[in-house]
Amino acid sequence: MADKDGMILAKDYGLDRPPVTEAFHVKGMDHVDWGMKDRLSRIFRPETGKTVMLAFDHGYIMGATAGLERLDLSINPLAPYADALMATRGAMRSCIAPNHNKPVILRATAGSTVLKDDLSWEVSGIDIDDAIRINASCLAVQAFVGADGECRSLENIVRTVDKGARYGIPTLGVTAVGKEMERTTRYFMLATRVLAELGTHIVKTYYCDEFDKVTAACPVPIVVAGGKKTSEMDALTLTYKAIQDGAAGVDMGRNVFQSDCPVGMLRAISAIVHDGLTPPQGFDLYQSVKSQLA
Repeated sequence: MADKDGMILAKDYGLDRPPVTEAFHVKGMDHVDWGMKDRLSRIFRPETGKTVMLAFDHGYIMGATAGLERLDLSINPLAPYADALMATRGAMRSCIAPNHNKPVILRATAGSTVLKDDLSWEVSGIDIDDAIRINASCLAVQAFVGADGECRSLENIVRTVDKGARYGIPTLGVTAVGKEMERTTRYFMLATRVLAELGTHIVKTYYCDEFDKVTAACPVPIVVAGGKKTSEMDALTLTYKAIQDGAAGVDMGRNVFQSDCPVGMLRAISAIVHDGLTPPQGFDLYQSVKSQLA
């Protein structure tokens, strides 16, 4: 216990300065709890307010996707260059080294495989206790707005938001687009706004025309999905356009791990998101890394 003798009296109470207050760097999250802000700060870099997620949760419905046949060989070398890892608990526990110290966005729903035509009838796929055991920084839930299973998927959203909120774990809502669902500005404005209104802290969606309207109408950060494999320049251009139109980051999977230089591609994407590189500059970086690793 401190001895009262010899104690120096406090003198600087800063009476001439107002309390320091600052806006939180993640859109719409000024009023959430400290623990949730801490987790969001691991996902979104405080210096830029943006993120580059590496998605490799495809196997939960697609099986051994090309480029993900051996997760230990394909993902562990990429992890240092991503801001966050989006995966299933099985993949994390069996294949991914726990010393990367990257925030985990944990796939929290389960559903039909690609052998079925209708994938919209997903269910809650993980207990909150197990999410905590795996040290998840976020829970990812798919929403099928406009599909037959819409109501069930939205119920999965609100239940996950409630479970995560008890422990300060944010929820990421994913706008799934099936074969019969449109990919229009009107649709994405509806779907992203609905997920935010139901309490998700981050929304993942696809890029579309007039995307700046989609991001403006959504009160929480939007992260753009990379989608199917395209050319490297097309993927870098998508990244650039998304950020210019107000996205808070991208969640890339196949355009990274199916590239002929995944490390170079991920580094180029990150440089566009965080450093403001243009697509040609990002492509030059990709080629430079590719030549170095050849």
